[in-house]
Amino acid sequence: MSSLRLGFFTEIYRPVVNGVVESVEALAEGMRSRGHDVYCFAPRMPGYAETDGPVFRMPSLPLPTRTPYRLTLPLVSRRNLNGVIKRLSLVHVHSPFVTGWMGLRYARRYGMPLVFTYHTQLEAYAHYVPFEPNATRFAAAQLTRTFANNADAVVVPTPAMAVRLREIGVTAKIEIVPTGIDLARFGGGRRDEALRTRAGLNEGDRLVLFVGRLAKEKNLELLLRALAAVRDESLKLVVAGDGPVRHELERKARELGVASRTRFLGAVARTDLPNLYASADAFVMPSTTETQGLVLAEALAAGAYVIAADAPQNRDVLGETGLLVPGTVEAFARALGTIGTRTAGAAADARATALRFSLQGQLDRMQSLYDDLVRPACIA
Repeated sequence: MSSLRLGFFTEIYRPVVNGVVESVEALAEGMRSRGHDVYCFAPRMPGYAETDGPVFRMPSLPLPTRTPYRLTLPLVSRRNLNGVIKRLSLVHVHSPFVTGWMGLRYARRYGMPLVFTYHTQLEAYAHYVPFEPNATRFAAAQLTRTFANNADAVVVPTPAMAVRLREIGVTAKIEIVPTGIDLARFGGGRRDEALRTRAGLNEGDRLVLFVGRLAKEKNLELLLRALAAVRDESLKLVVAGDGPVRHELERKARELGVASRTRFLGAVARTDLPNLYASADAFVMPSTTETQGLVLAEALAAGAYVIAADAPQNRDVLGETGLLVPGTVEAFARALGTIGTRTAGAAADARATALRFSLQGQLDRMQSLYDDLVRPACIA
């Protein structure tokens, strides 16, 4: 197949750090490495200028909530419309909001195939909207269904998310393509005693690690309560990431009496994550709202022992590796007590499980999907 011209429309992009941004950026860079042109359309972020890659920023406004997201104004210059958008081979949208509908409109207007990646369970984010939660969740499901059924193909990262979309009435073609990671980078992580010391651990302490955005849907308060229920001073929680509820979580740690056993690192550079994962005695995922949980794959690739809340998508990622537990304080407290009881081959098993999430595997499957969708259009 000849070189493609791909238009990625995303509601959130650099400099924000989260799983969606990592996924979009990795896919864009991977497709460029295969000789394709990828153009990203995203909202303008105040004070941020691009350093690499063809990214077109659209005007944006702040949202009335504590969030790094912006409200995109659907405006592109005539030059970008004629010189870029009209010449695309395919439109790939990463949001069912303003930028997604822009991509949909251009795809239909100019006869291009449309791919939609379902990155986010919108119903799990109802607490960000100042309306009645049940009504908000219903509206979110309606939006997802309507948007997805306008796509030529919907990409989900786990079988559980394919089931979820069918449950809410999505009838469009669904492709299960796990989000890939750099296995060599994360597999190269090594236990670093100096890193553990900087994180506040003493010899003999056990490091419990969480990596991710600090937001309500990540369920971190449950983890703090579980830590408090385990009266063992050698068990230390290290939280890597930042977000809107960081100060609330720090306050909660003090209220629960575990502030001395909890370290909030703030945002951590991705180059430092492999050693951080490998230096942990356990990686924990209390969230049940992910569509895949990129950090789960990263932790597995580093050979970490993973404890996760039992949810269908977490089960899809972990398989028989790690430990799935009910999403309760009591269950997580019991699970924390198992840390340090791993078998000799557990790290190798974790790395073997992570092989399913190779970036090259994702690129191969996305390339095949793109080719299948573009070929009929070319013939027509």
